[in-house]
Amino acid sequence: MTDILSQTLQYFHFLRPLWLLAIPVALALWGGIRRRHTVASSLPHGIAPHLAQALQVGSDKTRRIYPIDGVVLAVILLALAAAGPAWTRIPNPLVADTAPLVVALKVTDSMETTDLAPTRLERGKFKILDLIEARAGARTALLAYAGTSHRVSPLTEDPNILRPLLEGLTPAVMPTQGDNAGAALALATEILATAETAGAILFVLDDLNPADIDAFTAITDPPRPPLVFLVTAPDAVLLPQLARIQNASIVRLTADDRDVAQIERRVKSTYAAALAADDRLQWQDRGWILAWPAALLSLLWFRRGWTMRWGLIGLLMAGLSAPSGARADGWIDWFLTPDQQGRVAFENKDFSAAGDVFEDPVWRGYAKYKAGQYEEAAEIFSRLDSAEAAFAEGMSRIRFREYRPAIAAFETALTRRPDYPEAQENLEIAQAILIYVEDTREASDTSEEVGLGADDVVFDNEDARGAETVVEAPKEDGGPMTAEQWMSSIDTDMTDFLRSRFVLENAMQNP
Repeated sequence: MTDILSQTLQYFHFLRPLWLLAIPVALALWGGIRRRHTVASSLPHGIAPHLAQALQVGSDKTRRIYPIDGVVLAVILLALAAAGPAWTRIPNPLVADTAPLVVALKVTDSMETTDLAPTRLERGKFKILDLIEARAGARTALLAYAGTSHRVSPLTEDPNILRPLLEGLTPAVMPTQGDNAGAALALATEILATAETAGAILFVLDDLNPADIDAFTAITDPPRPPLVFLVTAPDAVLLPQLARIQNASIVRLTADDRDVAQIERRVKSTYAAALAADDRLQWQDRGWILAWPAALLSLLWFRRGWTMRWGLIGLLMAGLSAPSGARADGWIDWFLTPDQQGRVAFENKDFSAAGDVFEDPVWRGYAKYKAGQYEEAAEIFSRLDSAEAAFAEGMSRIRFREYRPAIAAFETALTRRPDYPEAQENLEIAQAILIYVEDTREASDTSEEVGLGADDVVFDNEDARGAETVVEAPKEDGGPMTAEQWMSSIDTDMTDFLRSRFVLENAMQNP
């Protein structure tokens, strides 16, 4: 909570600060009108004000609230709302909406201690699984370390891939004994360097070798990602060396989900900070929050004696002078613009409805993309002239399996902005996919030498690089295998599989 509050204060600003000039004007008018009301209500009629004040004894203890008070307060709230308070960026809908996380699990004999039932290692695994479930849809990578550090799984959104790999981790799979957290930090930083957004590193450990402190406190360029240490040891085990590490949070293991929630808040804080530092993203206007208390204050006008006729006339004039753009059907039009309605639908994951309501072409295209309407999204983005629009068009077309137009779109994005690493990376991916598809089609072009079976599937070759492409359908179960089924199909035990892999990696790194 402290991190979120500090970030809010750090990035808080107004998008349209000139509207704040209305506040002193409203306060000046309020002071003059309020003074007249106060004098008029406290003095008896028919006596000059200076004589009436001299005749009064004591002070007037009662203080009334006048209609002008509610009006000015509503005006101030509306001025603040119109000024556009903002402290967070609008995330790019084409990338993950949460920070990637690399989990570094210490797999040593000390983690097999049973002072935390069943063992420190097993408790750490349970917490990692809980965290993966809490981060549903977010990308998480897993690595294990002892004397050496090894990548167990790259960044993935599928918890079913991580679960069997995590269960197979024991000290027996590690090729060398030891406690080399510095190597794990280097590998985790390398993994996060490939992500589109800034992420964090979670160390699940029971102790940190003091010899590794220098690796954690070294000044690097760019700065290393934020760290979270989940201590899988009893509270009596103190780790003062962790307090020396900057930009790090220490979380003690708990019996409930408080530790997982604390880690999640830290990761979200990292993501918010990364968004705020990205100048390519727009700031999110939070002025609508202040519109609700202003609307509640307007209800006071229905109180007897509080009617502000001039205020009602002003609102009527403002309503008549407001631009009449495209409107969505329903009473909600009275309160929200189409883009505001689209934003509400977008945040509620109703992307199809958002795509139909948005007037802003960029957000309309994003909503169509998230709704899976890739052809329509690509058409919308193709009519825009920014590098981001060309990138979004390429993403839409590659999802629609239009690889050549996707390559052209990514090249356009790089032409408009040469320093665009995401476009360069996706251009290379699209080119590799196109080459693979076309080479596969050519290799599968069997002409008339081999007949087609009843269970074969034939695709038209739109690129004219082969007459036909034949993919043999599965004989037993036509459905795709899940990650768990694929893992269970491995003949060897997962522990043996990981041990063999780690030993091979270690031999390649140390020939």
